[in-house]
Amino acid sequence: MEVVNQLVAVGQFRIFKEPLGFVKLLEWFFSIFAFATCGSYSGEFRLSVECANKTESDLDIKVEFAYPFRLHQVYFEAPTCKGNKDKVFLIGDCSSSAEFFVTIAVFAFLYSLAVIVVYVFMQDKYRENNKGPMIDFIVTAVFTFMWLVSSCAWAKGLSDVKEATDPDNVIEGMAVCRSEGNKCNELREPVTSGLNTSVVFGFLNLVLWLGNLWFVFKETGWSTPFVKYPPAQEKPPAPEAFGDAYNQAPGYGQQDTYGQQGGYQPDYSQQGYGQQGEYGQQGVQGGPTSFANQM
Repeated sequence: MEVVNQLVAVGQFRIFKEPLGFVKLLEWFFSIFAFATCGSYSGEFRLSVECANKTESDLDIKVEFAYPFRLHQVYFEAPTCKGNKDKVFLIGDCSSSAEFFVTIAVFAFLYSLAVIVVYVFMQDKYRENNKGPMIDFIVTAVFTFMWLVSSCAWAKGLSDVKEATDPDNVIEGMAVCRSEGNKCNELREPVTSGLNTSVVFGFLNLVLWLGNLWFVFKETGWSTPFVKYPPAQEKPPAPEAFGDAYNQAPGYGQQDTYGQQGGYQPDYSQQGYGQQGEYGQQGVQGGPTSFANQM
């Protein structure tokens, strides 16, 4: 418990909050149901044979069959209505599709469990050099294809199992039931709801593994060239870029009399200030003269 608490504390189980870890957990969970509902199945059906001679009749014949559905090896004894009994074999062999489906489910269960352990305990090694996600993607793609093939094969095999174990079809193949005066009846059909569920779980696993391809693909980094990033925004020019413009603009870069000397010295070099006019000759000089006369 201390180890588990430490892992939770450092956030190792946080992977299950992400789609990558959560879908992998669902794959592991549903693969159990896939091989369990198919590999552990056993069923039976019942029929009766009523002969013209009532003493030779068998009114309760039970026929049992189970995984891996080698039906051609399943037989039951039925009266011939001639004082003896004969072995009647079922028709068909669906073991190849059933065993293939269960094998894929078991290997998918083991692989999902192994990857979950890697996600929790070895995340750094999983992401190191990007080899872990690439291997995970390839194996996930293979299992996706295998789930498709095995589920379709088992769906066809289940259809053959239902047809071979249908009491009406079995009765049609019995010679004693075709004789006049004899009657064969169906008493109970086999219950195949568990096998139907196994097919559903097979295609459900197909959807899960197919969807998980995208999440593993993003971990590989192969999707980076296909991602379109928004265009970069232009940065405003630095204040230093306006230095030349400030120096070249009128009134900023030129040195005037005020900038060279401590006080403001008007520039009399221009017309109206540099030339001596009436104000310069009379106004300036005449002022002191009249003041002296007054004195």
